[in-house]
Amino acid sequence: MRTKTGGGRGAWKISDIVHVMGRMAPLSSAQPWDNVGLLAGDPAASARRIVLCIDLTPAVATEAVRMRADLVLAYHPPIFKPVRRIVADSGGTDAAVLACLRAGVSIYATHTALDAAPGGTNDVLAELCGLTDVHPLESAPVPGEPELKLVTFVPREALEKVAEALFDAGAGRIGEYARCSFRIEGEGTFFGSEQTRPRVGERMRLERVAETRLEVVVPRSKLLHVTSALRASHPYEEPAFDLYPLERPVTAGIGRAGSLPRGTTVAALAGRLAKRTGSRVVQQVGRGTRPVRRAIVVAGSAGDLPFPHLHGEGDVIVTGEMRHHDALTVVRRGAAAILLGHWESERPVLAPLSTRLAAALPGLIVKISRADASPLTPA
Repeated sequence: MRTKTGGGRGAWKISDIVHVMGRMAPLSSAQPWDNVGLLAGDPAASARRIVLCIDLTPAVATEAVRMRADLVLAYHPPIFKPVRRIVADSGGTDAAVLACLRAGVSIYATHTALDAAPGGTNDVLAELCGLTDVHPLESAPVPGEPELKLVTFVPREALEKVAEALFDAGAGRIGEYARCSFRIEGEGTFFGSEQTRPRVGERMRLERVAETRLEVVVPRSKLLHVTSALRASHPYEEPAFDLYPLERPVTAGIGRAGSLPRGTTVAALAGRLAKRTGSRVVQQVGRGTRPVRRAIVVAGSAGDLPFPHLHGEGDVIVTGEMRHHDALTVVRRGAAAILLGHWESERPVLAPLSTRLAAALPGLIVKISRADASPLTPA
């Protein structure tokens, strides 16, 4: 919802930015240990200017206050563990948080929600690698209520009555579309015993009826209402129906894997990424002349995530940093790795994120922090 402020100028609310970020990088896709979303501030406050950064440091907080920003959108959560104190003289993250709160600057963190999102941190890094056939390494939790598909068989003359009853009970909604169904013409047969009281045909006789197979999607919470509506509206004494659990399509997930252009070597890819990310702390694991055909991309810290997907020769892990013993494992498997620096592997997402936010919230001023910097520098 867009609001108006003094002087007739248009302004967005902090809640509008939260809503847009929730669409771009759903919080449900974040890792369960993470702390993402609006961490501090007033959702109802106006927002004209925001600052994007990887880390909310005291220098970034000073910059945001000087720019009169209304929100800092940080990649890493500046509030992660339970907060015991927020003091100004600590020189740490809590001082940066306090500086923002004093100036009325809200704080939002996106972290692993953006890692998993389409067009997020890992997709941007995969694009810089030149990958094709890109897919997530692990599926993120899929938001939304579990759904079922209900399939039933209806005499043609009763089809619309049954379909309308199912729709009114909550079936047949797909996204922003309502009254969705699929229908196939066919023939149904049944033979009722002496104990039956058929509404169509007679007992103790094989009946053949022109029927339509009717399929609708049903939210699990609406299942009882929908099946009750089916029984009440269907002309048969015992309407037949089947229920199939549905899996939502996976569109997000942590990490990425994909194919590299033919003839790519470790050294060539490392050089290309150093140039495109501006990293001055790139490191290699494995021989630089080794040809590689597939990249496993994990922005930030690789951890254990790439290793179940590491086949060996021809694979390269592209990440920010890696543990010493994990690097030894890469070498032992005959693979390679490129370490861009933790901050350096995540920073490239800020430019496309800035563009997307500005397009989604016209009039909002979106700036990328200049004070945001890696704690590592070349010797």
